Amino acid sequence: MSLRARLVVERPAFRLDADLDVAAGEVIALLGPNGAGKTTALRALAGLTPLTAGSIELDGRPVHTLPAERRPVGVVFQDYLLFPHLSALENVAFGPRCHGVPRAEARRTAAALLERVGLAGHASAKPRQLSGGQAQRVALARALAVRPRLLLLDEPLAALDAHTRLEIRSGLRRHLADFDGATVLVTHDPLDAMVLADRLVVIEGGAVVQRGTSAEVARRPRTDYVARLVGLNLYRGTADGPEARVGDVVFSVTQRLHGPVFVAFSPAAVALYRSRPDGSPRNLWRGRIDGIERYGDNIRVHLEGPITASADVTPAAVADLDLSPGQEIWAAVKAAETHAYPA
Repeated sequence: MSLRARLVVERPAFRLDADLDVAAGEVIALLGPNGAGKTTALRALAGLTPLTAGSIELDGRPVHTLPAERRPVGVVFQDYLLFPHLSALENVAFGPRCHGVPRAEARRTAAALLERVGLAGHASAKPRQLSGGQAQRVALARALAVRPRLLLLDEPLAALDAHTRLEIRSGLRRHLADFDGATVLVTHDPLDAMVLADRLVVIEGGAVVQRGTSAEVARRPRTDYVARLVGLNLYRGTADGPEARVGDVVFSVTQRLHGPVFVAFSPAAVALYRSRPDGSPRNLWRGRIDGIERYGDNIRVHLEGPITASADVTPAAVADLDLSPGQEIWAAVKAAETHAYPA
């Protein structure tokens, strides 16, 4: 592993305690709700927030005792923080110059990096003359100019509009693929995380609650936050063979498990009925419509009752069923669409 860290930061009303391992050439994304500790973790890695306990190792060498300016770390801040009085070339050359590199060599390095990120023609431009996407690429070039072994990205696409974000996200992925150090990305956007990162690390309340590839996390969420992130209904229950009980609702599942489990299913798997459907009562419950909203090309119906759930149905189904808030409704999910896994 290029990066091995245990980050412990204690404050009067908050404690971060998280382990991170990142291989050389790997990108991990830190995800979590506001106040979870993502930015604190990033600042601790950068040396901008002191550790209360723990350690940070890069390529086997401890760096947590070094001041921020002596760590082999590059940072792209959310607002980029380019020096407004310097050109793009001078912004990128600033880091090497601070490390004692002669001016001519620093400028050659900066020019090569600007060419790498597609901005060779903007070397003399000041930050105010750059678009948001161009400023982001200058900030990335500046972070890479110090030849870091750890690259930290704090919401690097948050300041961009939707169209620019799509283009820059694709370019950023290519640049990260060429970086041979460890990369830690903080983002609120699950799409950014899934496109840019090799693995996800989810932090809630200052602790890591789940980690794995995008597919692993999406398939088996372990908290309500992660379930909402990947768009699944999630419950804790108790399994006994092919059945899992969640409160008063018994689900038939394809997995044969025993003991505490999570039960998850997609809102698109939920079917709604005005009256109780015929057949088995399993995976069936009666609820009340708490709200109705447009969700992409479909309509998302929020249900209260013995369990809360979201159901995605077509606008035609809403019209046919004459759905409205406060209405009593039956909901069902097929066993093949209901996934159970150990809690």
